[in-house]
Amino acid sequence: MDFRLVQEQQMKLVMTNELRQAITMLQYSMHDLQQYLHDQQLENPLIELQEKRTDASTDYKTDFTSYQSEEDYTSPLDYVANTEEGLHDYLLHQIRVWDISEEMKRIVSYLALHVDENGYLHSPLQTFAEELNTSIEQTEDGVRLLQTLEPHGVGATSLKECLLLQLHYLEVRDPLTEKIVTEHLDALAKKQWQQIAKAEGIDILDVQYAADFIQSLNPKPGAAFAQEPPSYVIPDVLVHMYEGTWRVTLNNADLPKMTMNRQYEQLLTNKQKEVQDYLKNKQDQFEWIRRSIAQRQETILRVTESIIEHQEAFLTDGEEKLRPLNLKQIADRIGVHESTVSRATTKKYVQTPRGLYELKYFFTKGIGDSETASSAEKIKTYMRRLIENEPKQKPLSDQKLSDLLKAEHHIEVSRRTIAKYREEMQIAPSSKRKRYGDG
Repeated sequence: MDFRLVQEQQMKLVMTNELRQAITMLQYSMHDLQQYLHDQQLENPLIELQEKRTDASTDYKTDFTSYQSEEDYTSPLDYVANTEEGLHDYLLHQIRVWDISEEMKRIVSYLALHVDENGYLHSPLQTFAEELNTSIEQTEDGVRLLQTLEPHGVGATSLKECLLLQLHYLEVRDPLTEKIVTEHLDALAKKQWQQIAKAEGIDILDVQYAADFIQSLNPKPGAAFAQEPPSYVIPDVLVHMYEGTWRVTLNNADLPKMTMNRQYEQLLTNKQKEVQDYLKNKQDQFEWIRRSIAQRQETILRVTESIIEHQEAFLTDGEEKLRPLNLKQIADRIGVHESTVSRATTKKYVQTPRGLYELKYFFTKGIGDSETASSAEKIKTYMRRLIENEPKQKPLSDQKLSDLLKAEHHIEVSRRTIAKYREEMQIAPSSKRKRYGDG
């Protein structure tokens, strides 16, 4: 056996910490990047941040005065903070003004504090009685009193009881509606109206009217009091019309400006080696972060410009004009890897005259050949319109939707694909959309 020493030359990309962090930075959303910079400021005394925007409710609508969409504009920062009292406080306030014994107030107040965020009680009566050191009978009385409070339905132990409580407080009692809730709730949820009509020996229209009314009730009476922190999305990129051309600009107004702290910069001339080494390291970090941010912004801008160029018709005509697009197409156009495009579009948002969209939204698969392909979003738009205008007594089946798309829009889509898109849009099948009579 002949042993030889063979020298091979290989090129390897060494994943340094800086490279890894640069890749991570590209993935950051605007919120993530803001937080990252603030974290770095705490670790690096050379970093000084200047917040450019002080009003969190800035209306981006001012950037788009040259273009008016048919759709109502909604600012991405429009949100309403819930400042009203919570469910428990609301219940306790009602209990305090009751003219009942202090012992019963104690029991009902305890129960009120144990309803969940939707207004339901989950523990058995026995458990509550033991915790309150009282009898089952008194605990039952407390639950009944709790269930008289507003919002109606609070204190229920099941959906059925919650709906029945709400029906009980209506001025006009409807025995049929109460019976459907009591005995046919599962069939009602599945819209099996014919089954209910047959079981009760009534007209199917009566079932339909009862179902419509039951759907107006609140299955989660306590949910309206849920206090969630206000949230909003900051766009990374802005698109607006300027002198007849779509212009893409970075939203640098929400990105803190990073400058070097002059006080610490003067210490760079310090003669002590330890001080020099420390500050030199922090200066290198500062420069690397600044370069990485610039590269991140440039990449996002180039990717967005390429996307908008491809989807320009969407800006003027809406979803039905979305064209099929994938990561590779954009990557080839701007000369980067697909993974770079993926990172640059994940959790990144663009504000357009048509609204706020995640950049990922514009990547949609096509159906058909490359010349006549239709995007999934376009097909869904057509489907939604057809279903909205369908005869309510004879809704369109998936096959009929497929036939109409071919006849009216020259788009060939299989029945199976239609069913898939319909489910993605959370639209029920035709058998569940059917109405009876004129309703």
